[in-house]
Amino acid sequence: MAGRRPQRRPVVELYERIVDAVRDGTYPPGSALPSEPELAAALGVSRTALREALILLQEDGVITVRRGVGRTVSERPARRGFERLQAIESLLGPGSRVCPLVREREEPTDLVMQHLPVPAGGEVRFWESLVEVDGAPACLAEEWCVHDEALAAVDPALPGVLEGAASKSGTMLGVLTSATGGLPLTGASTVTATVLGSRRGELFGRPGDTPVVLVTQVVSVERTPLLAAKYVLPSGAPGLAVRQSR
Repeated sequence: MAGRRPQRRPVVELYERIVDAVRDGTYPPGSALPSEPELAAALGVSRTALREALILLQEDGVITVRRGVGRTVSERPARRGFERLQAIESLLGPGSRVCPLVREREEPTDLVMQHLPVPAGGEVRFWESLVEVDGAPACLAEEWCVHDEALAAVDPALPGVLEGAASKSGTMLGVLTSATGGLPLTGASTVTATVLGSRRGELFGRPGDTPVVLVTQVVSVERTPLLAAKYVLPSGAPGLAVRQSR
């Protein structure tokens, strides 16, 4: 029996609707948003849900709030960065291109066993990709996902989606986020500094002692881990925007 497909949180959906309205000019940059009662009525939502979405929009820099003025759409809304779950090719910008290197099934490594619920003797999908930006190598992506039965429990179509996309350009997270737009995916990441190493150095055409930033990420749906990944970004790679607020 197929598992129940998790639903996206209403506040996240409402957030996206308002962002789309900013993009299509309904609420252009610099304009004042309607009052809470008016906006809630226009969107057909409760004021409680709207208020939560507005807080997220303010934290992300999409709107600003000033006493006596109200909520205003930012003139230059902040570019979404690493704090929003996106595939690495999206984070690196429009000039990025994914070059598939490895697409196979393998026995889980210690890293995979640490982060993903994999049964003894099971196999996982492993994808390795080199992400180029404007023709230059910028990031090595190594990704593992749970076995097909666990994927199918989330959405029966997912194993087939990954199988069909294996020969195409795109990271595993890029494929999953495109195929699961309604799923409430969340990511947790750690960032460390290390060196490139000889094998990875050959891929980048850089010395093995080149400093790198290593991002280890686990992507889950409703607290169930689906994907573990390592992203290797050597010195000189484009920066990843990170938004902070208080």
